[in-house]
Amino acid sequence: RVPATSIAISRNGQFAYDETVGMADPQHVLQAQQSSLFRIASATKPITSVTIFSLIEQGKLNLTDKVFGPSGILDIKYGKPPYKPYITDITVDHLLTHTSGGWPNDNTDPMMHNDGWDHIKLITETIANVPLTYPPGTHWAYSNFGYCILGRVIEQVTGQPYEGYVQTNILAPCGITTMQIAKNSERERAPNEVVYVGQYSEDPYKLNVTRMDSHGGWIASSTDLVQFLNHVAGAPGIPALLKPATIKMMTTPAPAYPPGDARYARGWMVRNNGAGNWWHNGSLPGTTSIMVRTPTGFCWAALCNTRSQPSDEIDTAIDQMMWNMVRTVPSWNA
Repeated sequence: RVPATSIAISRNGQFAYDETVGMADPQHVLQAQQSSLFRIASATKPITSVTIFSLIEQGKLNLTDKVFGPSGILDIKYGKPPYKPYITDITVDHLLTHTSGGWPNDNTDPMMHNDGWDHIKLITETIANVPLTYPPGTHWAYSNFGYCILGRVIEQVTGQPYEGYVQTNILAPCGITTMQIAKNSERERAPNEVVYVGQYSEDPYKLNVTRMDSHGGWIASSTDLVQFLNHVAGAPGIPALLKPATIKMMTTPAPAYPPGDARYARGWMVRNNGAGNWWHNGSLPGTTSIMVRTPTGFCWAALCNTRSQPSDEIDTAIDQMMWNMVRTVPSWNA
């Protein structure tokens, strides 16, 4: 029941496999191409994280910077004192590590409600009316809303819209020119963007994906995502976007994340404290995505224009499919 799947694989900085199969638009029997653009959902978070760390390298941000209140980056743009408990304690690092203390990815997720609100109203109303459950830094809970706030931090620090700043300063140096923030309706979709197909009564076009910009809003080809992966820490003949010390910090697991081999760092899932694989998946109605970077020189991405229910079933299936593919070629020693 997957209309189209787009896959790209690179080895040591060189593309080894690029293929897209299936229908970009099943109703009109339009074939998908390798250049077809798909919503990538939460595979957006590594892009936002890399942008934050590039600003840290430029001296424009620190992980310990407070976000809200008169002494915060965003000052009182989103509500005025007195704030609810812990709000003014939130730092950039708490947002990166999903340890702000609340606003989890469940049925209360602010990003999935009040679709008519813009960022200012959504953030203002949420920090005023949805209290934090834990002191920041003490509890891990995956938070789309936290990465929405990071988008506003990027805008405040750079003086530019999130989309435009990332396109110019992160994606363009990777040679990526077609990635953009998704629109919400099928009619508004970008040139070369696929049509999303819902399953189990899900409607991919009843979402404010545009508002999800910095936590789940980008559209990309699988080729684009692999180019991005190759540039983050560099590859043979490819300069790195970030310095080694910055990479180490970005891929260090969050202290509050439950112990285990696979752990969340700052915008990435990692293994072996960042010395192993880095990856992120994504899932929305009509969307499944994954991108992976291994310490053995591989980068890959896979995108689909649907998802199953529960969504983790197709996440697991697409991840296993990619591992099976890279292990199929003996000379790769994957």
